[in-house]
Amino acid sequence: MFKKVTAFLLCIVTAAGLTACGNSAASDSSGQNSAASNLAEKSASQVSQTGKVNVSVSFNAMKELTKAVGGDKVNISVIIPDGTEPHGYEPKAQDLIDLSKADVFVYNGFGMETWADKAVKSANNPKLIAVEASKGAKPIADEDADEIKEYGQYDPHLWLSLKGAEIETKNIRDALVKADAADKSYFDKNCKTFTGKLENLFQEYNKKFKETPHKSFVTGHAAFAYFCRDFGLTQNSVENVFAEGEPSAKQLSQLIAYCKKNKVTTIFAEDMASPQVSKTLAEQVGAKVETIHTMESSEGSKDYLERMQDNLEKIYNSLK
Repeated sequence: MFKKVTAFLLCIVTAAGLTACGNSAASDSSGQNSAASNLAEKSASQVSQTGKVNVSVSFNAMKELTKAVGGDKVNISVIIPDGTEPHGYEPKAQDLIDLSKADVFVYNGFGMETWADKAVKSANNPKLIAVEASKGAKPIADEDADEIKEYGQYDPHLWLSLKGAEIETKNIRDALVKADAADKSYFDKNCKTFTGKLENLFQEYNKKFKETPHKSFVTGHAAFAYFCRDFGLTQNSVENVFAEGEPSAKQLSQLIAYCKKNKVTTIFAEDMASPQVSKTLAEQVGAKVETIHTMESSEGSKDYLERMQDNLEKIYNSLK
């Protein structure tokens, strides 16, 4: 943890140095205020000049939801690169520079981005609209004491819930409208269309899951609590909520017993959450391994809705 804090502070210092280039150490407060005013005026005119809102998002799932609402009216930059484990990521100096130029910053919240508040302050961007996409949603408490100490008390994976994604999409819509009121009707229409598709998926699979004889499934890491809340299901996982650590021999033995008791026929694996342990578990219980999407990185050409439907169908088939 000390290393993470140190690295983050170094980022802040570096970014501060970069943004201070060209200013003398003896600059008075009026000069600083003038520079801030010029930055605000330049930023306020960016949307009208380009016709697009510059949005910085924390990771891929936030990009997917922002794109669904923003369409061709937004330019999106992603802070956490694809293929990088997002839990515990610390932003680089360039990330803070990008935030200093953005109109909107979208982050998930619920402890997913422990660095968000510090990053916003360090970006020193007076016109930046920061939106915690999970605002207003009912959180699920994390039960792992070590994770609570590191990340906070909540499970962050709200975007993997159709109902949660609706909340996040509407919060993103509100931020885009605030940044670009002229395109309010465009954002409203896109939001209504997208949330309508989310609701249709929910209604379709809510009926299906009610009819399944089994209600338990096993994943690579415990990312599907909100998904389970939507449909009255139960998850058990190889790794914990923040994808840290692998099971001990005792824990693996307990997982094997759980799978046999609950007649689990499919073990869901993710690229960044102990896929080999998932395969080993599957071999021990005579189950097959299926890939499931956490949306934390982009995957080829499939968008959020396509991957969510893939998740829904695979989990449904595993419970039949």
